[in-house]
Amino acid sequence: MPLVQSLPPLSIEHYLQGELQSELKHEYLEGQVYAMAGASINHNRISRNLLTQISATLSDTCEIFSSDLLVKTGVNRFRYPDLVAFCESTQGDQQFIDNPLLIIEILSKSTRQQDKGMKRNEYLSLPSLQEYVLVEQDFIEVEVLRRSQSWKSENYYLGDRFKLDSLQIELSVLDIYHKVTNTDMLDYLTTLSFNQNE
Repeated sequence: MPLVQSLPPLSIEHYLQGELQSELKHEYLEGQVYAMAGASINHNRISRNLLTQISATLSDTCEIFSSDLLVKTGVNRFRYPDLVAFCESTQGDQQFIDNPLLIIEILSKSTRQQDKGMKRNEYLSLPSLQEYVLVEQDFIEVEVLRRSQSWKSENYYLGDRFKLDSLQIELSVLDIYHKVTNTDMLDYLTTLSFNQNE
């Protein structure tokens, strides 16, 4: 019977030092590191659209970053959310934050279960977090969970607008999916083109 050999746990200090030098990003869970996978073009389009929309209306005291900002989600856990916003001043050389107001994850077939399961539980346990947003990339759906509503899920679709109370801004689902090529968006564009030609 073959023996399964596990690697010895990596210290947080060694992990953080390694992340500064590594070309790949890794998440850290209880002493183990996990490489982050690359993202699709649709994922990057959604991320860019969200970053653009939010940045354009964000107050001077708040900031939003995409996937390169590390968030400490527990005593021995560090994650790279797709987008993270916070409104407290930080040092420019700070490697991670532990006080996000808003976290956004863009879902794919390979990440959906983790983003809606383990990561969700970690994020919602952060005392500072006010909203957790999950954006599907394979179809049009935005799910928002708000602390002020006991983390009750609210879903938004094409044509909807919704508020992010944590940043006091409003977003458009249509703008989030600008240039995204999934079945829902292609159907919408076909219908729009047909109606304009009538």
